[in-house]
Amino acid sequence: MTKVPSDRYICEATFFVRYAETDQMGIVHHSNYLVYCEELRSQYARDMGSNYADFERLGLALAVSEVNLRFLSPALYGQRITIRGWVEELKSRRITFGYQIVNTDNGQVYVAGTTKHICVDREGKVARIPEDWVKMWEVRQTS
Repeated sequence: MTKVPSDRYICEATFFVRYAETDQMGIVHHSNYLVYCEELRSQYARDMGSNYADFERLGLALAVSEVNLRFLSPALYGQRITIRGWVEELKSRRITFGYQIVNTDNGQVYVAGTTKHICVDREGKVARIPEDWVKMWEVRQTS
């Protein structure tokens, strides 16, 4: 299971599971965990004092190249959940985020995993992550 590191910035977002995110049994559908991860990445950029839309205005995007989520326990409609995320690895053209999605009230881990992203330009060609973004992520890792 992915453990929350103690040596870097940990971003958190907390919200209630919405009915539309669940199946007939009231369990969060597995596809929604990817949406939760995306929201965490957006919050991470805001916490850095920027916005992912600013990154896209540079003509760049972080394309998802790999997803690894381990489903440990189901989250249910109406539960308050917290998604924690951090930069696990940062290279000149690639970034890996780690995640834990937990029950806010009792800490039970629902999902743990990572997503890997490749920086691409508008034509879909691999590009370097701008230095100011690299610095923001690196600084936050050791804060």
